[in-house]
Amino acid sequence: MVSDRNSNQIFFGVAMLLFITSATVTVVWGTAMSAMGGMPMPGGWTMAMTWMPGDSWPLAAVSFLGMWIVMMVAMMMPCLVPMLSRYRQSVGATEETRLGRLTILAGAGYFFMWTVFGMLIFPVGVALAALEMQLSVLAQAVPIAIGVVVLIAGAVQFTPWKAHHLTCCRVVPIRGSTPTGSAGTAWRYGLRLGVHCIQCCFGLMAVLLVIGLMDLRAMAIMAVAITFERLAPAGERVARITGIFVIGAGLFLIMQAAGIG
Repeated sequence: MVSDRNSNQIFFGVAMLLFITSATVTVVWGTAMSAMGGMPMPGGWTMAMTWMPGDSWPLAAVSFLGMWIVMMVAMMMPCLVPMLSRYRQSVGATEETRLGRLTILAGAGYFFMWTVFGMLIFPVGVALAALEMQLSVLAQAVPIAIGVVVLIAGAVQFTPWKAHHLTCCRVVPIRGSTPTGSAGTAWRYGLRLGVHCIQCCFGLMAVLLVIGLMDLRAMAIMAVAITFERLAPAGERVARITGIFVIGAGLFLIMQAAGIG
């Protein structure tokens, strides 16, 4: 019992340290990126420096991926910790050292999937930015396109697809069903949780990407929304309430871009 208590204290302590560190680095990084400004574009918007790698494309990709991983740890840790805690309980009695290793593997699998997602986002973002700089017509349509993306993301919150993946993000293995000391099982559990989490958060992450990846206020709002819909007893209801606000924001952005109101 004492060993279990110490193990849990270490687990939560390490998780808290990771969250505080990643959140601090994200704030510092985001503030620095905001201070750099961006490129004014036709249509009255500004392109972030994130999507303008210049001549040092590999360095920009590495920088983006580092920023992305740190940001994901800060945003997702509050909802991941309860899942990892339940996973630790499902493993059953085992050595403290082995339990810690399994927890690390599960968490690493989860963030590995978010890393892969970030690796896919960067080249797409850079390609779109290049097109927008070359085609003024496309650049002028960006403000309305942002509103449309936000509107669609809000509608996604009401879909069965969202509800399915939200449920999958809340399901944990039954106690005793996880093979004790199975590193492969821990890794695969983290991978599956990461895949479901990405699909569950896809709409809200799309909002963050189009509004501004390093917009600290938008990031904080999205992190709170994701955490509440994941941990609240009525998660689907929270997701729908979030969807109402996101749809409202999308309509406002569309009207603003169209010069209405």
